Amino acid sequence: MTNAGRLIGVGTGPGDPELLTVKAIKAIDAAEVVAYFAKRGRGGNGRAIVEHLIGDKILLPLYYPVTTEIETSDETYRNQITSFYDEAAEAVGGHLDIGRTVAVLSEGDPLFYGSYMHLHVRLANRYQTEVIPGISAMSGCWSLAGLPIVQGDDVLSVLPGTMEEAELRRRLSDTQAAVIMKVGRNLPKIRRALEASGRLSEAVYVERGTMVNAAMTKLADRPDGEAPYFSLVLVPGWESRR
Repeated sequence: MTNAGRLIGVGTGPGDPELLTVKAIKAIDAAEVVAYFAKRGRGGNGRAIVEHLIGDKILLPLYYPVTTEIETSDETYRNQITSFYDEAAEAVGGHLDIGRTVAVLSEGDPLFYGSYMHLHVRLANRYQTEVIPGISAMSGCWSLAGLPIVQGDDVLSVLPGTMEEAELRRRLSDTQAAVIMKVGRNLPKIRRALEASGRLSEAVYVERGTMVNAAMTKLADRPDGEAPYFSLVLVPGWESRR
């Protein structure tokens, strides 16, 4: 770590700019370069959350080559996304090599399903690095819903909706509480798994939690169909208080 630049992974929280931490605000203020992930042609949610803090800083957009066009299990997707993260790390490294401080924005927490972590594993062994945690999407959503999740000896499972239906059903049957991430086009499968495990009546669907267009409902009342990227399903524990 002899290079002069400094890499900062900044958690921007679940969407509400008022949920940025003081430390995240200070890091963005101190950075010369602000890097952010986005779909090509869009500004990215991470940037939108901190737009009021950017000012005249150097912006480094990192545009995904694919998002939902190809299944993540497809080899083409894996090859493209791996090359993308290699190139993104090289772009960030170019600024670090000349001594700049680079803040890489990450919705929620950088090391919890965050794209930042793919840069971290490529760069942290070469540059001075700091990771600033952010309020996670699930925390923002259960707070918005006023939904107690776990208490006492409850076990909380965080499950990606992309997993196989049988495995999703098994894990839902073997935990007191669950947060199901990566809902999107997986909503019908998630509903079936919840119903099969006897948990559908408890499940709460939240989309764009803490954002200005947030919405929530009991999952049983939400029609099937593709859900927004920023959506998740909460299954509370604390059985004696249900």
